[in-house]
Amino acid sequence: MMQKTIAILILCISCFLVACEMKEELKDHKPNIILILADDLGYGELGCYGQQIIETPHIDRLAESGIRFTQHYSGAPVCAPARCVLLTGKHSGHAYIRGNDEWAERGEVWNYRAMIADSTLEGQRALPANTQTLAKIMQSAGYKTGMIGKWGLGAPQTESIPNKMGFDYFLGYNCQRQAHTYYPLHLYENEKRLYLNNDTVAPNTKLEIAADPFQNNSYAKFQLTDYAPDVMFEGMMNFIDKNKGEPFFFYWASPIPHVPLQAPQRWVDYYVDKLGIEEPYLGEKGYFPNRYPNASYAAMISYLDENVGKLIKKLKEENIYENTLIIFTSDNGPTYAGGVDAHYFNSAAPFNNDYGWTKGFVNEGGIRVPLIASWPEKIKIGAESDHISSFIDLLPTFCEIADVEIPEEVDGISFLPSIINMGEQKQHEFLYWEFPEYNGQQAVRWGDWKGIRKNIQEGNLEIALYHLKFDIREENNVAAQYPDIIAKIMQFMEESHTKSEIERFQMTALGD
Repeated sequence: MMQKTIAILILCISCFLVACEMKEELKDHKPNIILILADDLGYGELGCYGQQIIETPHIDRLAESGIRFTQHYSGAPVCAPARCVLLTGKHSGHAYIRGNDEWAERGEVWNYRAMIADSTLEGQRALPANTQTLAKIMQSAGYKTGMIGKWGLGAPQTESIPNKMGFDYFLGYNCQRQAHTYYPLHLYENEKRLYLNNDTVAPNTKLEIAADPFQNNSYAKFQLTDYAPDVMFEGMMNFIDKNKGEPFFFYWASPIPHVPLQAPQRWVDYYVDKLGIEEPYLGEKGYFPNRYPNASYAAMISYLDENVGKLIKKLKEENIYENTLIIFTSDNGPTYAGGVDAHYFNSAAPFNNDYGWTKGFVNEGGIRVPLIASWPEKIKIGAESDHISSFIDLLPTFCEIADVEIPEEVDGISFLPSIINMGEQKQHEFLYWEFPEYNGQQAVRWGDWKGIRKNIQEGNLEIALYHLKFDIREENNVAAQYPDIIAKIMQFMEESHTKSEIERFQMTALGD
């Protein structure tokens, strides 16, 4: 017995010393960090997470060379609040942005042509100027910071633009409504518009009345010249060229595969050959028509995967791959709109693919997302972790890597020990979400228990209860059988919710 105790003690001391050595190494040689955030990519849409149709070989190899997390969660079930949680480390009961707020009191914010003429109509509700963000913290740690993709947390005339929120370089969509076309008239490079060689084809444009929906040429106006993801990716490559000699943090907030369905033709052709003839999608809810919706959706994801491969190749060519941590994840679950067929691809698998269970909802299919971490020689190859984590944990994790103090007001916990399989991993007592849209929702993950409130804006305060270990699809509400568990989850909800400063995000039934 004594020998066993001594052996365990020696093992613990050894692990502690190795962890200390790792921390000293990080102080002396800070790694680059690249955070890749896909948009509306479902838990089951990568090969390494079980996808059977869409091909993602480069992302799959990223998982094979690193670690794949199976119980990681977004901060919210839609774009803007998920990004706010990610960049601030505060869960949605404390975050400033808790839903998609297009700031409609400014005027015709949904009029694409009006936004082109008047930049004050672009963008979403802005973060306060003094907001502490992940990017600001990384700057304070001596990192050069860059971003491409979709911002969605401010407007051009506000203090809440990427360059004022901690990013030295930005190229992308300031406004997430303008990301409803992949062939926009302009993007933003830092604080100025970068005009592209595209015609004005506004979201909600339909086929010509006399057009044959089964003819490819009927869709020609939806495939223009400058494909925004190409332009943005080139901006990231240029940033790496300029900053490869010093530590950098890069946030690749890809708009893909968020609709509309627009992909490079070579990839569409590949999937048409693979999937065969299908019915056209004629457009709805502001999204463009598409001749081959399933082929185009798969094409978008494979195009993103291809660029992940190009990024890795670039890092290796510059001899900085070995000192770069890459995190790949998604902002929420798969969509139900714009021609996307989540059932065809089993996009949310193993969760429910139906409307009401994916994007926009706090069910597993709406908020549980893939997360892959790759860091050569630091991460055990081909590892898998069931550590329960969330977007709130990314900021403290990167703080620990960058050797800077974690702000007291964040809700997250560093999961660096789980990434590198070294040191003691602290656990959340519970995870919390609230979402005032889609009739108002709250959710708590407590161990294997999941409590959900829906229709809060209609006055409902009943909590549905699911045991995820035995009911991963959340089909069997066992609330009546476990009143003590319901009471505990209700306590977590009450202590986590604070009244939002923005009226749009308040929920009267919760006392706001």
